[in-house]
Formats: sequence, C-alpha cells, structure tokens
Amino acid sequence: MASEEIIEILKYTLLIIVVLIMGLGIAYAIVCFKNRNKKEKNVSTEKTKKSNSPTASKAIDKQSIFNFMEFDTVDDNMIIQNDGTRFLMVIECQGVNYDLMSGVEKSGVEEGFVQFLNTLRNPIQIYIQTRSVNLEQSISTYKERLRKIEEKYNRMRMQYYEMQDSGNYSKEELDRAFFELTKQSNLYEYGKDVISDTERMSLNKNVLNKKYYIIVPFYSSELASNELDKEEIKSLAFSEIYTRAQSLISSIAATGVRAKILRTNELIELLYMAYNRDEAEVFGLDKAIQAGYNEVNSTAPDVLDKKMKEIDKYVQEKALQKARDTVNNVMSEKELRVRQKEESIDDMITEMAKAILQENENYIGTDVMQESIERITGTENKNTTNEKKGGKEDGKKVSKGTRGRKPTRTIKQ
Repeated sequence: MASEEIIEILKYTLLIIVVLIMGLGIAYAIVCFKNRNKKEKNVSTEKTKKSNSPTASKAIDKQSIFNFMEFDTVDDNMIIQNDGTRFLMVIECQGVNYDLMSGVEKSGVEEGFVQFLNTLRNPIQIYIQTRSVNLEQSISTYKERLRKIEEKYNRMRMQYYEMQDSGNYSKEELDRAFFELTKQSNLYEYGKDVISDTERMSLNKNVLNKKYYIIVPFYSSELASNELDKEEIKSLAFSEIYTRAQSLISSIAATGVRAKILRTNELIELLYMAYNRDEAEVFGLDKAIQAGYNEVNSTAPDVLDKKMKEIDKYVQEKALQKARDTVNNVMSEKELRVRQKEESIDDMITEMAKAILQENENYIGTDVMQESIERITGTENKNTTNEKKGGKEDGKKVSKGTRGRKPTRTIKQ
C-alpha cells in the first residue's frame, strides 16, 4: 500500500512540474514577442525621422534630379554638363528631298556628304527627334486674322447699305462698292474654311515632323592650362565650340542642307521635348512657362488671380461676340425691311395717292375724287392683270368726253 501511495504522489508531482514548465515556456515566448515588436517600432520610427528631415530629402531629390537630367544648365547657346567640364552646341539641319532628285543631283549630294565626313576633326553626334505637329498656335493666328477680316466685312456692308439708302451715288459707284463687298465676303468664307480644315487636321495625332540635329561636344580637358576658373573655361569653350559648329555648317552646305546653331531658348525647347515626349503633345513649352514651371512655388502666380484674369478674358470675348452677333442681326432685319419695302412700293404709292385725293376733296370735288380713285385702282388692277398675262395688252383705249367735268384745280400738298 505504501508503495502505491508513493507512486501516486510521484505522478501528481511530475504532472505539476510539466504544467509549470509549459507555463514558463509560454511566458518566455510572450516576452520575446513583445521585445521584438518594440525593436521593430523603434527602427521604423528612426527611418521615418530620417526620411522627413529636410536636409536628407533635399540631398536625395537633388542627386536624383541631376542624375536623371544629365545636364547642369543651358547658358550662352550651350548645354553644360558634368559640373562645367563638358559643353555641347547643337546644330539644326533642314532635310532635303533626296528621293525626288535626279541622278546628277543625288550624286552631288553624296559627294558633298563625303566631303563633309572628310572635314571632321572632332567627334560629333547625330540626333533625330520626332515630334507631333502642334497646330494650336497656327489656329490661334488664323482666328485672329479672321476676326479682323470679319470686322472689315461688317464695316463695308454697313457702308454699302448707307450708300444705297442715301441715294447720292450713281449705279457705277454702287456696283463698284458691291463688287468690293463680294470680294471681302468671299475672303471671309475662305478663312472660315481654312480654320475648319486646320482644326480637323490638328485632331490627327499621327501627323509627325522629324527634326535633325548635329551635336558638337567640347571638353575642358582639351584646354592646355588647368589653372582657369569656370567663367574663363566657359568663355574659351564657347569660342572653340562655336568655331567647330560654323565649320560644320559650311561643310554640310555642300550637300544642299541648310543648318543653324540653336539659341538658348531653342535648346531649352529641344530638351523639354526630349524629357517630356508624351506631355509635350498637349502641354507645350510655352504653356509650361506660362504655368510657372520655371519658377519656385513662392513666386508662382496666385491661382485666384489667374482665375480672375481668365474670367475677365472670357467675359470680354463673349461680350464682343454678342455685340457682333447683334449688329449682324440688326443689319439682317434692316435688309429684310428694305427688301419688303421695295416689293410693296407700288401699293404704297397707290395708298398715298388715295390719301392725297381724300385730303383735297374740298378743292377738287367729291365726284372728281371718286373718279380719280377709281382710275387709280383700275389702273393698278389692270397692271396686275397684265403682269399675270405676261405683260400683253389688248391695245384698246377708252376715251371719255370732257363734258360735265369741273375745271382742274391745284391739289393741296
């Protein structure tokens, strides 16, 4: 019995020890997990502080931007690279229609190109840039010219109507004025057609234009002296690279290719098109400059001021358009009234004659007045009948005697 009790005690003791070991293991695991989470939070906090520090962000942004752009600045018609140790000057070349030339002309071009290659004494790069044709500036120019043509046309039309209404001009002068008015009207309609066709053409993004460039490099290591500052190096580099570029332009002229050295603003446009190929199709360099891309945020124009300026411009344009439309409508209504008056001129003459006879009834007598009105009305009806019959008359005349008629008297005006 005693041995059985001892065995039972040992079993319970062993079970208790196992439970304690398991509890200690769980507690140790929990403590290790909490410590690891705390270390990870501290590391992430330090990284966040470093990334948010202004000095670190500026250094990273500056380094990444300059590595991407691959040039330091554009100055004095040159692209400056590698902290003023490499200078580039770009020559733009106009292509020739080689396929449309005759055999002799092609041989001349080939000989000129061989001569150009033989004159090379320094390395060059040939760069071809494909651009989508942007017709927005041309359309804006066309619309401005069309607006002036429209204003001149409206003035000429008003002047012509005034000449017609005044009655002080001969038929030859009116015909000459009408001929000039017709020419101006045709010019206005032609301008509208040109703008419409150009706008449809601008919707086609597949209209491309290729530009050809020769890049002439110069390295500061080519200079004999190493004791020059940056300004002196840049001045000497400009003289040397400009001489090389002019020599290349003279050599390539033998092939019939015209060339020129790009100025600073043209170099900026070239780089902008190279680094913003997709955006440049809808947001050109001129718009980028107007939007303040070359300015820091503190000096950029205020958004509300820009919006106010656009609103004023919109109001002015709409007011001018409304004024022009109103003038055109008034002129059209006036022209319609004149035409209606011309068509009813015979009826107006008849009605006015009747009114004059009725006003002078006391002077000419009632029977004379009535007979005169009947004759006026009968003549009008007869003329209307003859016009309907094609203008043919029966040739019969009605004569009446003058007996019983009162003496003719002067009608009071």
